[in-house]
Amino acid sequence: MRDLVRRIEAATPPDRDRGVDALRALAILGVVLGHWLVTALVSDSGTVRGISPLHYIPHLTPVSWVFQTLAVFFLVGGYVGARSHARARARGATYRQWIGARMGRLFRPVAAVLTLWAVVAGTMLTSGAGFGTVHALCKLVVSPLWFLLVFAVLTATTPVTARLHPLWPLAVVLAVDVFRFGFDGPEPLGWFNVAAGWMVPYCLGALWARRGLPRRPATGRWLLVGGAATTCGLVLFAGYPASMVGVPGARISNLNPPTLAAVTFGLAQSGAALLLLGPLRRVLRRPAVWAAVALANLSAMTVFLWHQTAMIAVTALGLLTGSALPGLHTVPDGTGWVFARLAWLPVFAVALLVCWAAFRTYEQGRPRRDSRVVREGRPARETVVRGA
Repeated sequence: MRDLVRRIEAATPPDRDRGVDALRALAILGVVLGHWLVTALVSDSGTVRGISPLHYIPHLTPVSWVFQTLAVFFLVGGYVGARSHARARARGATYRQWIGARMGRLFRPVAAVLTLWAVVAGTMLTSGAGFGTVHALCKLVVSPLWFLLVFAVLTATTPVTARLHPLWPLAVVLAVDVFRFGFDGPEPLGWFNVAAGWMVPYCLGALWARRGLPRRPATGRWLLVGGAATTCGLVLFAGYPASMVGVPGARISNLNPPTLAAVTFGLAQSGAALLLLGPLRRVLRRPAVWAAVALANLSAMTVFLWHQTAMIAVTALGLLTGSALPGLHTVPDGTGWVFARLAWLPVFAVALLVCWAAFRTYEQGRPRRDSRVVREGRPARETVVRGA
């Protein structure tokens, strides 16, 4: 282990922004823990279905404020995408070469999870499992992939979005919500916000890459305070839901599609992320801490793609006990379920570790002897850690 830590430290370029890697790791961790905490599988008359604890326990809503961290992921994505494209142009690489490499790293691990679940779904159906059960499980695995499609589109348009000020997509989100909620506009209009809403933090990240926003602490403070105050105002006075994730049965979802409240909340998160950069950079000077973050970034996509499968596997294995296990198979209708679910999180993590060991090569590729521990921004197939 010490040798690995030394290798990672030695291979890290001096100008690498370790804080960016930490933000990306924290964003993925937030999404994973959030899904594990606000998703429950219960059996109803022989059919398994997914339900949300937020429907039964509204006072859990603050959980969504902590663990809905997609805006931070898009912020970092915009920063990394803009820098990567600029470096590619400086090397003389074509757009086709640049986007081909980035899309390959993004979607190669997706093929693995979709293939496995196609086999699982087919096997379950031919074995007599109900369609409702198979649909619920597959939806749980596939539904988080929507954000990868949005991220892929924004990445592909980086040459344009990198030059776009985030106020422009924010204006689109505002206009859509005013027309949709203020003038009873058609519901499908809201889907314009899927692109425009996540373009706001992505363009903010690109602006950060161009102008170095964290060098101005006031920027982070204004984003945090302004975004939080605006979000509170929208929730208290404009009828937006307080939960930053969808709740079954709710009239409005802040996430599906994104609303103005979700976007302003994302701006507050982005401000907090920029303010955290300084402390994170100082902590990450420690080789052991940096090694952990570097390895987490190496497996970010694998962790994201397989975390729901890990939870499903533990839930299915728990059925072998012959009884409904609290926090795993029971209806999430009280604080007892919450404490029981917290106790299951380490078990989910172990199952995810097994998935990581089995499928990580689809993200990392098969390393060769001359592989690098940290990618230095130069084109190379053999990388052990994807860099910014």
